[in-house]
Amino acid sequence: MPIIKWEPFEEMDKMFDEFLPAVRGQRFVPAIDMYEDKDNVIVETQLAGIDPEKVDISIENDILTIKGESEKKSEVEDKNYYRKEIRRGSFYRSVQLPSHVQSDKASAIAEGGILKISIPKAEEAKPKKIKVETKK
Repeated sequence: MPIIKWEPFEEMDKMFDEFLPAVRGQRFVPAIDMYEDKDNVIVETQLAGIDPEKVDISIENDILTIKGESEKKSEVEDKNYYRKEIRRGSFYRSVQLPSHVQSDKASAIAEGGILKISIPKAEEAKPKKIKVETKK
C-alpha cells in the first residue's frame, strides 16, 4: 500500500465536495462518472466550453486530479441579470481510484464536451484465474 501525503487543505476540499458538490466560491467542482472494465479504470467528466489544452490531469498514489480554468469573459457592469448561473473560473477535482493503476500509461480524449480518461489497472489489481488441477 503506497504512502499518501497528507494535505490539510485537500481534506477541507473533500469536506466541501460532500456538502457543496457543484459550486465553491469562484471555483467549481466538475461532476464525474467513474467505472471500470476488465483492464481499465475510466473517468468521464463534462467540460463543455473549456479548452482541453488548458486542463491538467495527474495521477499520484492512485489519486486522480483534474484541474484547470474556464475562460473568464469580461463582465459587463451595466447588465441587469435575472440569473447568473454560468460557471467561470478555476476548477479542481481529486478522487481516489478504486484500484492500483499504471499512471504512466493513462490516456485522455476530449470529445463533444466530455473528457474521458482511461487508466490501465496494475497487474496485481486485475483478477487472476487459477485453474484447479486434479490428481488421479
